[in-house]
Amino acid sequence: MNELICRLGETFTSNIADSLNLMVIGMGTVLIFLCIMIFVMYLMSKSVIYLNKFFPEAVPETVKKPAQKAADEADIAVAVLSAMLKK
Repeated sequence: MNELICRLGETFTSNIADSLNLMVIGMGTVLIFLCIMIFVMYLMSKSVIYLNKFFPEAVPETVKKPAQKAADEADIAVAVLSAMLKK
């Protein structure tokens, strides 16, 4: 009986050690990948900024709407007031 308990304890500690080892390897791989990805994104950002000097993007012109006239605002105010008074 004691041998069985010892074997189970050894198996358990072996499984825990293997799982911790696998977790550290997996998390380390993800960390290295993310660090490489951040570095590559930084380089791409710098290269795009540099290339924008030679190949600038076309900026579309914005068309401004003419401002509403005071008469239009007064008409709207009268319509709102008359609607409120009819209630």
